[in-house]
Amino acid sequence: MRPASFRASLLSWSAVVTLGAALGVLGLTGCRPQAQEGPDPTVVATVNGESLSRTDFEQELARELATTEGPEPTPEEVEPFKRALVDTLVKRMLLLQAAKQNNIAVTPEEVDRGVLRLSGDYPAGNFNEVLAQGQLSMAELRAREASRLTIEKLFTNHVYSRVAVTEEELRAYYAAHEADFQEPEEVHAAQMVVKGLDDARKLQVQLKAGKKFSDLARRYSLSADAKVGGDLGFFPRGQMPPAFDEVVFKLGVGQVSDVVSTEYGYHLFKVLERRSARKRELVEVRGKVEGRLLEAKRAAAQEAFEKELRDKAQVVVNEATLQTIRGRPAPQAAK
Repeated sequence: MRPASFRASLLSWSAVVTLGAALGVLGLTGCRPQAQEGPDPTVVATVNGESLSRTDFEQELARELATTEGPEPTPEEVEPFKRALVDTLVKRMLLLQAAKQNNIAVTPEEVDRGVLRLSGDYPAGNFNEVLAQGQLSMAELRAREASRLTIEKLFTNHVYSRVAVTEEELRAYYAAHEADFQEPEEVHAAQMVVKGLDDARKLQVQLKAGKKFSDLARRYSLSADAKVGGDLGFFPRGQMPPAFDEVVFKLGVGQVSDVVSTEYGYHLFKVLERRSARKRELVEVRGKVEGRLLEAKRAAAQEAFEKELRDKAQVVVNEATLQTIRGRPAPQAAK
């Protein structure tokens, strides 16, 4: 059972004081209220009256520290982890509280799909092993995924939906980032690769006799692109090995190179097309520009939303309890 919140403990204590005062009025002076105790040692923080328990915090901290390499960290080294984790968990609590206030929730089916996506990132049979290494049960994973999806839905419905990009912003960004939309000179080339120089010479003879470059590449080339007639697609300088660039960027469209020797074998290249260096027009990159602007504006809106929640919140960190945490969960009392 989760411990009562600090706020609730204060309310309970207020009731005790009120009762003691009433008994004093009746002359029962021997029954005096006990001295007020300090913050609840089982609570690390309260967020708008909701408790972050020491047990939950220590479990999260242990998982964080388990991902670090090297020897067990000293208390001094653990300190920044604790502070960062407090901030993270407080932020998550605030966001989940905001979601609840806005009647945002996720269905079990949505959580199922989220867990399925997570498990799909790992080889079959390894997912449970990964959970065990992270000291997570399936129930805990589902709870985490439900929280993540709820917060994601909160941002989508109440933060990102208010963000838009204007035409003026699109044009201003495009003008200010011209270099990002410059395309270098490119060539569209094909190749054939064979093992020996004699084999390459024989291919040259067949080309001069009218054989198609792509047909010969499919039949004789040893490279992986043989199945597509040796087609290398478009590429700028620097993407292919230097020996390739040295040849193909000097050829005209339709020209075939002489035999070129590299560590891969003996090559023949043919240039199929060329593209001059140019600046891409706004109409071509509109989607990309809008995506960049939306990402930046959404990040700014999210940061402002989180700051507003924090500024309005009543957050109390129990420093006394936090200082006693060393990175390992406190042993649980026997039941």
